[in-house]
Amino acid sequence: MTKIYKFKDDISSDTLKELEKHSNISLDTEGSGLQIPHRDRLSLIQLSSGNNDAYIIQPSQQYQCPNIVKILENEKITKIGHYLRYDVLNLQYFLKCQVKNIWDSKVCSKLVRTYSQNHGLKDLVFEFCNGKKLNKQYGSSDWNKSLDEMTDAMLQYAAGDVIYLHKIKVALHKMLVRENRLELFESCMKFLPSRIKLDEKLFTEDIFAH
Repeated sequence: MTKIYKFKDDISSDTLKELEKHSNISLDTEGSGLQIPHRDRLSLIQLSSGNNDAYIIQPSQQYQCPNIVKILENEKITKIGHYLRYDVLNLQYFLKCQVKNIWDSKVCSKLVRTYSQNHGLKDLVFEFCNGKKLNKQYGSSDWNKSLDEMTDAMLQYAAGDVIYLHKIKVALHKMLVRENRLELFESCMKFLPSRIKLDEKLFTEDIFAH
């Protein structure tokens, strides 16, 4: 069973010190809708050290999260996520920070898993985590309700979006090296912050298309 730690507003100083010991931290976010930040708001932030743990934080609407920001801006810690284009935009807009050193499993999957058309997190979990079937039925949930009101199933769903990413990263990195696409992936990660800035300015289309 995943160890879940719940926090309101921000992680504690002791938790910050514990997470700063790790070179990789996985992250995810949940929002009140998909139109973030232009209509909806950031509801939850999930973090994991990769030790079958999940830190689930519900920030206040003032979004004062200095300890989380220290993790996000720490260049020595790789932030692993799936479709970080969405999560990083949310975090940077609401927490007024710059998320540094990011590693996106969705981008990586598209570069090396060319034998598949399926690049969702549940597909990667199934392939690289011993056939584990990720339950996605709670994706459309009211994440703005109090943490104390959330069911165990909702919390386990939120945790599931971060606890497997470390293992997936290891497997996909091996494939990048094998297929000689590591440098290409690293170039994509360098460009991703610019792609996110385009999203902020509502340039969501492919501006490189003819």
